Amino acid sequence: MNFKQVGKGLLVAAFTTTMCLQTMAQVNYKSREEIPEKYKWNFSDIYENWDAWEADFKAISVDMEEILSCKGTLGESSDNLLKLMTAQENLMKKAYKVYQFVSFQSTVDTRNMDLQAKLQKVGLLFAGFGPVTAWISPEMIAIPEAVMKQWLAENKGLKVYEFELLDMYRLQKHVLSEELGKLVSYYSQVSETAGSVFEALSTADIEFQEVELSDGSKVTVTPGMYSQITTNNRNQADRRKAYEAIYDVYYKNKNTYAAVYNGIIQSEWANARARNYESCLDASLEGNNIPKDVYLNLIKTVKENTAPVQKYYKLRKKVLGLEKYYGFDGSISLVDFDKKYPYDEAVKVVTESVLPLGKEYQEKLKTATASGWLDVYENPGKRSGAFSSGVYGVHPYMLLNYDETLEYVFTLAHELGHTMHTTLSNETQPFTTSNYTIFVAEVASTFNERLLLDHMMETTKDPKERIALLTQSIEGIIGTFFAQTMFADYEYQVHTMVEQGQPVNAEILTNTWGEIADQYYGDVSEKTQYSNYPWTRIPHFYNSPYYVYQYATCFASSAKLYKDVTEGSKTEKQEALKRYITLLQSGGNDFPMEQLKKAGVDLSKPEAMLAVINQLDKLVDQLAAEIEKIKN
Repeated sequence: MNFKQVGKGLLVAAFTTTMCLQTMAQVNYKSREEIPEKYKWNFSDIYENWDAWEADFKAISVDMEEILSCKGTLGESSDNLLKLMTAQENLMKKAYKVYQFVSFQSTVDTRNMDLQAKLQKVGLLFAGFGPVTAWISPEMIAIPEAVMKQWLAENKGLKVYEFELLDMYRLQKHVLSEELGKLVSYYSQVSETAGSVFEALSTADIEFQEVELSDGSKVTVTPGMYSQITTNNRNQADRRKAYEAIYDVYYKNKNTYAAVYNGIIQSEWANARARNYESCLDASLEGNNIPKDVYLNLIKTVKENTAPVQKYYKLRKKVLGLEKYYGFDGSISLVDFDKKYPYDEAVKVVTESVLPLGKEYQEKLKTATASGWLDVYENPGKRSGAFSSGVYGVHPYMLLNYDETLEYVFTLAHELGHTMHTTLSNETQPFTTSNYTIFVAEVASTFNERLLLDHMMETTKDPKERIALLTQSIEGIIGTFFAQTMFADYEYQVHTMVEQGQPVNAEILTNTWGEIADQYYGDVSEKTQYSNYPWTRIPHFYNSPYYVYQYATCFASSAKLYKDVTEGSKTEKQEALKRYITLLQSGGNDFPMEQLKKAGVDLSKPEAMLAVINQLDKLVDQLAAEIEKIKN
């Protein structure tokens, strides 16, 4: 039982798009109270009131007493082990609800100090459990594996915990002694402080700059407004102003961000060494039994095949007629296309697009969008980005900051993929195996995006919308596959520096970013003072290190699964769909590499990666052809 993960938010995999989807709602509400209830989260599905929350908060301590009563007895009988496992499960179920009830409300009201205090209260409770439960892992691992297998065969109550119990023997050398485990747990709150500093520096305490645009309007360049300007404003000078305004805020705090990032990696490295891992990457991968070569081969394969990305940016520069092309020119549409997609219309389109997954899947998605599971619009104090996060026994909660752009229609489809994955898993799996790993988390989301692309391409007759859709698809591959691999490359290089005892500061982090960016994107874009500072504002680096590579592996997996579900004979497609739905229902009941193999994907081979690269190359050529048609 890992109380540290509970304190950090329970499901790191839920927070999936905060880095690249920080957009601003077109429907601008001055307060949360103005937003209609149907577009806001229904917190009462978790607890009716704070009294009910307080009751569960107190009950967690009772569950902990039950757990502590098992100390010294686990090896005596299977019934004693079952008593512990049951008590742990009861506690964890409450922990999800207690934490998320506060966390979700704080997410849409980050300025509420009472909620922040309650979050700290929950965090302190969970942190206090670490030292007093340090005995569990060494006492459990002391049970001989042969005895454990016999108990599993004889005691039906233990059967639900079989995967978890047997897997601990694979990780036996990383289990800390009770004394060392207690010592490490004392520092759990300290090790999380750097991440909290990043969050405060980047949200609650950040002060964004105001600029005057060419039309005389004055705007404060928040992440959402920056996205809006760089996506919709066709004046390059205005885009530059927005770019310089947003990055200058982060640039001025570069040394603080560097210190925070170094602190996070140092903490990771300390924990990795304490548990006998050779590197932070090994510590990150071994829990889910992911071969290290999968990570390193992904970086190698993508880095050697960046030509399609550079070809796309050269096409953009030509079509836009720009003498000099900059990073802030990367979001403006290639044609005059600024169609808005009202939220209710977007829901309808996304719902229609998932029909190939079956009517039952579609009906569950309808329930999700109509039952207080989604928080749709931006409001003052609400965190930016988008995510989907589950509460076992309740339902997923999905955050948006919907802005009526085509990009956010795809964001809606993406996050609903996560929501449906969680729903199917929770409906099918017991609590102990309900949490799917990060390694498969992005399969359902990117699969849904591909469904949406094909559906919209089939239904639109507007040539400009076709170009916009192709662009959206290309940007999706670059953002989800290539860029995330580049980020993974960056994380690996910086972590290696720390592990080798090399200094890490703002200058080193910036230079490292620049060198890697040149390898991936070439010299198509012009350099600016701020070009090499994106590392300061990518939340995943600070909140969930060694996460982002899984965007790329999941994208490759979903591309393969999508092909299987949509191509071939009727029987082949039906069998592929059954395997895919089974994957979504399987939660965490096996190692993720094995789950994907059962569904039809083998990531140990380079073919899946190369297929995505070749797909991008073809899409860029198709886009160029569509643009030529408009010219003619």
